[in-house]
Amino acid sequence: MNKSLIRSMGFWLLLVVSLATTAVGAWLISGQIGTMTTTLLDGTATGVEVYVGQSLVVVGAGVLAAGIVGILLTLALVAARSLVPAPAPAVVEAIDWTVEAEETPAPVTTTPPADTTPATEEVVDEAEVTRDDAPATDAKPDSSPSITR
Repeated sequence: MNKSLIRSMGFWLLLVVSLATTAVGAWLISGQIGTMTTTLLDGTATGVEVYVGQSLVVVGAGVLAAGIVGILLTLALVAARSLVPAPAPAVVEAIDWTVEAEETPAPVTTTPPADTTPATEEVVDEAEVTRDDAPATDAKPDSSPSITR
């Protein structure tokens, strides 16, 4: 199945996390550099602000770099997806609504009311009715003379 990037949860997760990581990294760097610059220029800098501040700037730079790499990966995914051709849509014949369909009408059946009987009844000839389950008679007729009184 060829899923678009707009519907991909992973794509949006990568984009949001990359943007958040870039913002956090930039915030760490700018905050620490601003603190170090201010304290060094007015002469009130301590070892913690200078040496720990440098380490936090390095950590912030790593976080910023990870965010930038994530954004670049997101852009690379968008570029790669644009190079992959979309599947050809299925061609469907358009419906011509101006032409009426030639349909044969359904047969109309009428049923007589329940309280009346039909005028003609079908007569069944008993000679035509045969039963498959009737026993076969292969016996010869009795040749003995019958006595009649």
